[in-house]
Amino acid sequence: MASLKEIKSRIASVKNTLKITSAMKMVASAKLHKAQSAIGNKLPYEQKLHKMLSGMLQDDDLQNALRKELGFGSGDRSPVALQDTSRDAVPVKEEVPRVAVVVFSSNSSLIGSFNANVIKKFSQTMSLLIEAGYEPEDIDIYTVGRKVADAVRRDGYASYMDIPDLSDKPDYTKASALAEDLVGRFASGEVGQVILIYNHFASMSSQPSVRENYLPLALEDYNETAEPVDYIIEPDPLELVRELLPLVLNLKIYTVALDASAAEHAARTVAMQVASDNAKDLISELTLAYNKGRQQEITAEILDLAGGMQD
Repeated sequence: MASLKEIKSRIASVKNTLKITSAMKMVASAKLHKAQSAIGNKLPYEQKLHKMLSGMLQDDDLQNALRKELGFGSGDRSPVALQDTSRDAVPVKEEVPRVAVVVFSSNSSLIGSFNANVIKKFSQTMSLLIEAGYEPEDIDIYTVGRKVADAVRRDGYASYMDIPDLSDKPDYTKASALAEDLVGRFASGEVGQVILIYNHFASMSSQPSVRENYLPLALEDYNETAEPVDYIIEPDPLELVRELLPLVLNLKIYTVALDASAAEHAARTVAMQVASDNAKDLISELTLAYNKGRQQEITAEILDLAGGMQD
């Protein structure tokens, strides 16, 4: 059994740990509130622009004009898909010779299984791509966050681009630069599909890992029986789409970065709460053990005194 001095030292150590975990929980909670506010403001805006673009591109002439302007011929894969498409469909090498995978993680630890889950999703995606006929050299990996960048190198893959700053502080300028790089490579035919992997902030206790196709941009098809949206557009529909399409693509990357950031802070808040609760339970157990040990010492001293008096 540990001595009273050792138990007292452990109690002091756990109390210091409790102070750290409590402080980290408060910081993560404040950051989560800020991230929730940011994504709450941006997500409805991005979704509405996405719906507007989808509505306008139901017009075949406008879509053909956009394809022509972007340099896509009638036989090429369109930069936008107006039919129902699976959000997490994995391409095959025969149809799409080269793909890009963008993975979002955190730069730091102490977040429970947050990084492990997104790294597992990335590994599953790579396995599916290899099964579909791809070699590792056919896959360009963009890493947003140091933890996934380390995991990519540890698994023997080469990282095409590392962007750790976008993980710590999601910034529209940096997100736009990433989106422009991806869109430029897609438009030039260098890559045929772009896949996003990130943790989605569903709630405080749920941050599921998501695999989602970014390009070609999937626009939901309107119900054929529904009334078509009659937009009044000035000065020219194509000019508006020229501005709207890159804005939608930029905002998508930015909202994903915000979503992953909110998920990170939620996971850290929960992890620090669990750590604080465990520390409190451990302090209670150690205090009880200390009191029992102290009581045993007192009882032994009393017995010694009583035995001495009898002698």
